[in-house]
Order: sequence, then C-alpha cells, then structure tokens
Amino acid sequence: MKSVEIIMLPVKDRQKGKQFYLELGFKVLVEADDQHGDTWIQMALPGDETTISLVGFHGIICITEDIEKEVAAIKAKGIEVGKIDDTPWGRFAWLKDLDGNSLCLHQK
Repeated sequence: MKSVEIIMLPVKDRQKGKQFYLELGFKVLVEADDQHGDTWIQMALPGDETTISLVGFHGIICITEDIEKEVAAIKAKGIEVGKIDDTPWGRFAWLKDLDGNSLCLHQK
C-alpha cells in the first residue's frame, strides 16, 4: 500500500454532512450518483491529497500500484481479501481488520 487515498465516514444525511464539512473549510471534489443509487460526496482540505467521502459505512481506501501483487502478498500472510473488482474508477479489493473495519486497495 502506497498511501491513504480516502477515509470513508458514515453519515446519516450526506447533504447535511457536506454542509458541516464545508463550514470546516473542506472543498467538494466529487459529487455524483454512485452505482448503488446514492450520492458519492468526496471532499478534501485545500492542498491535501487525502480525502474524505461521506457514505453509509466506514472504511479506508489505500492506493496501490499493483493490486494483484498486493492482494497476493496479503493473502500470503493469511489475511482474507475479497475479489478484485474492475470499475470505471479503477480496480478495488476489500478486506477487514480483526475488528471488522473495512480497508480497500485501489489501483487507478
């Protein structure tokens, strides 16, 4: 894993959450319909590469340059990783830590 790309924050109301973070100085980078019929809202502080997304569940998305190699290395350590999903936004593979927190690998 190269770096943290997105921290996914669970919110009850995405528009109210967006207003809250706008008041804190965050800027909207992306606001679009997602594949689940919800709105994907991705925000960041000016000049910061790590972003937040206001969604229905928690998770951390980490950038990787070679998702197959990364998945193989994680599986070799005995950690379960889901299948690699190919999407218009890149390739993704999800896993959970020991407490059920979601982590995701993302290859652009």
